[in-house]
Amino acid sequence: MAILDGSSILITGGTGSFGKAFMAHVLERHDPRRIVVYSRDELKQYEVRQMFGDDSRLRWFIGDVRDEHRLRRAMHGVDYVVHAAALKQVDTAEYNPFEYVRTNIVGSQNVIEAAIDTGVKKVVALSTDKASSPLNLYGATKLAADKLFQSANHYASGYETRFSVVRYGNVMGSRGSVVPFFKKLAAEGKSLPITDARMTRFWITLPQAVQFVIDSFDQMVGGELYVPRIPSMRILDLVEAVAPNSPTHEIGIRPGEKLHEEMISEDDSRRTLLLGDRYVVLPTVAGWTGWRAPADGEAVPDGFAYRSNTNDLWLDTAALRDILETLD
Repeated sequence: MAILDGSSILITGGTGSFGKAFMAHVLERHDPRRIVVYSRDELKQYEVRQMFGDDSRLRWFIGDVRDEHRLRRAMHGVDYVVHAAALKQVDTAEYNPFEYVRTNIVGSQNVIEAAIDTGVKKVVALSTDKASSPLNLYGATKLAADKLFQSANHYASGYETRFSVVRYGNVMGSRGSVVPFFKKLAAEGKSLPITDARMTRFWITLPQAVQFVIDSFDQMVGGELYVPRIPSMRILDLVEAVAPNSPTHEIGIRPGEKLHEEMISEDDSRRTLLLGDRYVVLPTVAGWTGWRAPADGEAVPDGFAYRSNTNDLWLDTAALRDILETLD
């Protein structure tokens, strides 16, 4: 029996790209008792409700993660929580920093408090590559959120609730992905803007991200930060896959943007194990009852850092084109 079968699940930010893919996957391949969609935008909830029809297993909660009381009400009777809600735009964060603090940091602590108070079994929080050695305000708030969720296991040591984090890079096909933007410009015969021809990025598909989160629920003890072993790609290879022979022009790296992405820093690698399809970054301090390091994990080499430009897995133009065809 799969871990989510017969369970009650809540997903914050449930009307985003990940939330919609997660709901579709779980409703089709598992047998949940109910899925609670928690988000603050009534229009997006209306639109997503039209997508899923009258499935009686879905519940719709208007609410903000800044509202701890509303979170507690929504989590009543919930077994598993996916925390996907966040403010994410890098440039917007630089202009509105405290709004990102209130949602990404204070909101994360509210999720933690509500989950403990209502007896949730497990919580998986979604992180981002920008939380590793952050250069921008958005990344800094997500790093703080990661630390909150890992340390929450101390706070909840006398309770059933356990917390872990999943961190991955760009999601192919998600809202805000560069792929539809490039396709639109190419269809209009326009030149495609490239920040820097040397740029590399990690890449994962939405179905892979969803499955990785579900597998993490199954494996987690609490306190782990899971990072998938996923391929890298060069931005010029992506351009060629999306819009062959289209003209390009460089616009320069935007403020707070990295030339290459990083998901595990060299400093964090001292606490990192390779475990099958993933890396596991162990908590800095693990003192709660029942915690254990994965017995079959393999320590990464000294000086290891998981960066998109030094990755051992790569997608070339042909492989990118094959993946894109499955997303159309």
